[in-house]
Amino acid sequence: MKQSHFGRYVLPFAQWYIFMIFTAIAFDYFLHRFQLVFVGRYLGFVGTVLIVISFLYSLRKRRLVKSGSPKKLLAMHEYLAWSGSILLLVHAGIHFNAILPWLAVFMLLVNVASGLVGKFLLKDANEALVAKRKEMADSGLGISETDKILFWDSIAVDMMKKWRVVHMPISLLFVLFALLHIFTIIMYSK
Repeated sequence: MKQSHFGRYVLPFAQWYIFMIFTAIAFDYFLHRFQLVFVGRYLGFVGTVLIVISFLYSLRKRRLVKSGSPKKLLAMHEYLAWSGSILLLVHAGIHFNAILPWLAVFMLLVNVASGLVGKFLLKDANEALVAKRKEMADSGLGISETDKILFWDSIAVDMMKKWRVVHMPISLLFVLFALLHIFTIIMYSK
């Protein structure tokens, strides 16, 4: 039985996103319940390190790092960034005393959402294009006819592969707000 678009892409996206937030809330609750709130301060360091390590994928993609399988580095990027995001959400907690950390947390949430949207939309588009190609080949159409018919679909998939044009500025804004937060903490700490 063929699964719906909602079941294959929208639901997993929502589940990962909600699970991330739920995990952060549960972890934060655990720290408060056992009077370990001070641990949350140090989770910011660990979460930041995990996210920085996750950028190995981006460096490999741009050929600044020569070793490592792009597929494995992408999986590592997804899980380390997701885990680091949970730790940063726990680190942030619910404090309404400063706007800069909240801007960083907001950009973190938007960044994770844009990453998940890109992951699931691109996967959907690629799978749909491959399925259409196979269907047309099975019906007896030649490669040139198939390419003509699927020209605009191929263009759309290629454009979707460039979703990073949106994801990268969001990531840069997150990094900017996070660095400003870190700088102000260092500058104003006693």
